[in-house]
Amino acid sequence: MKVKKIPMRTCVVTKEKLPKKDLLRIVKFDGVVSVDATGKQNGKGCYIKKDRDTLLKAKKSKILDRVLETTIEDNIYDQIEKLIA
Repeated sequence: MKVKKIPMRTCVVTKEKLPKKDLLRIVKFDGVVSVDATGKQNGKGCYIKKDRDTLLKAKKSKILDRVLETTIEDNIYDQIEKLIA
């Protein structure tokens, strides 16, 4: 029996390589930043670990702003927090 390959992605905050299902994708498309629940949305994306401490660290260091090259609004962080909880 063939073993199915598990897609690995890197968290932009912790730099950990984790399975894609353990991460949340944040996407910027046409200047609009959104949370990509499907993992297939068009646009520039980055992954963040599904962890409250990681989210707080990302918000404090503004790492998502740098990676996506735009300003991330507080409502995006609120959406991420709801999905993590």
